[in-house]
Amino acid sequence: MELELTAQPLAEAEADLVAVALVDEGDLPRELRDAPGGGDAKPAFRELTLIYPEQPRRVLVVGLGAEGDVDLERLRVAAALAAKRAGALEARTLAWSVPALAGLDAAHAAGALVEGTVLARYRFDRYRSRDPDDPPPPALERLTLIASDPDAIREEAEASRVAAEAANRARELQDLPANELTPSALAGRAEDLAAAHDSLTVEVLGPSEIAAKGMGGLVAVSAGSAQEPRLIVLRHAGGGGGETVGLVGKAVTFDSGGISIKPAASMHEMKMDMSGGAAVLEAVGAIAELGLPIDLVAVIPATENMPSGTATRPGDVITQLNGKTVEVTNTDAEGRLILADALTYCVRDLGADRVVDLATLTGAVLVALGSTYAALVANDDDWAERVFEAAAGSGELAWRLPLHREYKELTRGTLADLVNSAAKRKAGTIYAASFLEEFVDSKPWAHLDIAGTAWDVGREYVGKGATGYGVRLLVALARDLAAPPPS
Repeated sequence: MELELTAQPLAEAEADLVAVALVDEGDLPRELRDAPGGGDAKPAFRELTLIYPEQPRRVLVVGLGAEGDVDLERLRVAAALAAKRAGALEARTLAWSVPALAGLDAAHAAGALVEGTVLARYRFDRYRSRDPDDPPPPALERLTLIASDPDAIREEAEASRVAAEAANRARELQDLPANELTPSALAGRAEDLAAAHDSLTVEVLGPSEIAAKGMGGLVAVSAGSAQEPRLIVLRHAGGGGGETVGLVGKAVTFDSGGISIKPAASMHEMKMDMSGGAAVLEAVGAIAELGLPIDLVAVIPATENMPSGTATRPGDVITQLNGKTVEVTNTDAEGRLILADALTYCVRDLGADRVVDLATLTGAVLVALGSTYAALVANDDDWAERVFEAAAGSGELAWRLPLHREYKELTRGTLADLVNSAAKRKAGTIYAASFLEEFVDSKPWAHLDIAGTAWDVGREYVGKGATGYGVRLLVALARDLAAPPPS
């Protein structure tokens, strides 16, 4: 979507629909108060009122509630509501008058409006039949932000556009069916990204290379599928000159549970078990597009988890890339097995100094945190705080859960060094994270369990489908790391 910034007066805005915010303590601009419908405008949050001044032709008044309650998330919701109304009116262009509100930085407010608008534009309808004589309704093509100082908000608005567009691309990957988004197809998307950006290089390992390196977890999980696994590696050479940041994303393109097969009722949703990998992939693309001066490596283990005569069995013992052995007691606890190899590869072979991994890892996280927060587990307080702040600022919320040596005891095996699923159903999300900690060589590491936030969160700008969770968080984190230290 095209983004335009201007300082022109509201009355001169050229757009099919113009949106203005109204708070409890505020008034409409003078030129709108006496317009037809102006007296009906209400400031309550989520209230929408369409009024008809002479110029611009249509103005949507969006209620924000009490000014003290307005935050960036409320602005994202308001922007999504306005974008949806624009769609209903078949508007191709939308202009927002960026509100000046106490306690809110104008640049961040503008960024939130951009995010809400872009995310609300997402549609996935490629498989719906359409009459050739019935063209699709017009889509929003341009967003204009009206601000007193456009240059002051330009960088934040553009970064928000890039990150939100990348999140929508991750959502499309999530929505694709598993018969199309295979591990090799996901690798193809990584190759497309690398071809589009000079700072990116890609390497894709196939099944023989994966086995030769000793990635026993990825070999074991892929053993039951006719689809070959891929280990996708992306490098962004941003010229940061400092530490190398590692990103790891779980990409099980379809998870049947393997021999420990899942119930049929919701198994179709398991095409989205690659959501962490999609987020990492598209976040790296956005970081490259923004030209951030940071060096990073991304590792995405991609596979299906299927039952067959060649599938890994409960009770099998495997050897991970770092040499630790694991008794596989539950083949549906497969994500930690492929992430274990990817984390080791990221820190040992690729030289990552600190790591974030994202994974739809445990159903237990939905019980603990619902769909509001992802679980954040980390072995380093300072690194955890950086990730937490990026989550809070992006609206992709995370809540930190503890690590403790008693949880570590649950991961210890009897036949092998580790067991991938504990006999006791205790602290399932933390247990899985504690298992992953065994493979980071004590490097600063943060784990985000996104099983509750990757889809069906119900927020106005992402609805009940795929959310692309993690893309905007990772871009915010990269921007923070790339920023020069305060003088």
